[in-house]
Amino acid sequence: MKLPARAAPVVQGLLLTLLMTFVVSGVSTLWALGPTTEVLRRWPEAWGMSWVVAFPTMLVVMPLARRVVVRLVAAP
Repeated sequence: MKLPARAAPVVQGLLLTLLMTFVVSGVSTLWALGPTTEVLRRWPEAWGMSWVVAFPTMLVVMPLARRVVVRLVAAP
């Protein structure tokens, strides 16, 4: 069963923020702690916290970003 088409922006934002926060929190944790086993313990916590901030932020900011893009990019 698929979700309705109107859910696409939220699902896209969910997946995008999950993947982006995974990568960014991993890089940041590795940078802060160095290549140690501690990174593997701390990364999931950093990832979870960053996603909790990123997803709602995306929901608020995305409409503004779309309006800016419409003003900057010519219509096809």
